[in-house]
Amino acid sequence: MAEEKNYRASTGVDEFYYGKIGDGIVATEIERVKFLQNINVEMPQEIVRAHGDNTTAEMAVSSGNVSVTSQFHKIPIEDKQKLLGWETVEGLTAAGSEDNPEYQAVVFAKTYEDGSREYVGLPKGLFTRPNVGGATKGQTTEFSTEEIAAQFMDRKVDGFTKDKSVIFAADGPTETTNRDALFLKVFGIAHPDAGTPTEPEGA
Repeated sequence: MAEEKNYRASTGVDEFYYGKIGDGIVATEIERVKFLQNINVEMPQEIVRAHGDNTTAEMAVSSGNVSVTSQFHKIPIEDKQKLLGWETVEGLTAAGSEDNPEYQAVVFAKTYEDGSREYVGLPKGLFTRPNVGGATKGQTTEFSTEEIAAQFMDRKVDGFTKDKSVIFAADGPTETTNRDALFLKVFGIAHPDAGTPTEPEGA
């Protein structure tokens, strides 16, 4: 008998990790940015038609750029320096037209009420600098948020016959097998807590 499919919808996001890979496939290190609030991965495709004799002769799928927009409670300046190639001198950090960000790999998790998780891996991409904004404090306190965007490209991933730009994995409550495998594929190094089960939501 076929295994029952999972139709649960995710209710949160967590575990945003990035690692500099440059032109290789192994990250120099893995960094986490906490307090991820929203993330959107766009993977556009369109059908391209060739015509002849007043009809469709052939169809093909054309894939667009994979883009990611992430919203955080706050992105620490140390992470902006690494993601965007910003220069720091005497405690001051600066952005300019000649900034040279390096390729990054990213993994984040979608969380479910039963404690299971679905992981999304993005093997190779570049981040673009976020806008700077602020607002006056009114009668009630409101927290600001920070948003950062990136675009990703295909990259050789060990075990796959063709280059990939997005990889998915899922683990049940307290399981980490597929998470750990995804980290090795995307970053080339293990998850910081490899072999440690994740706690179910609300635990």
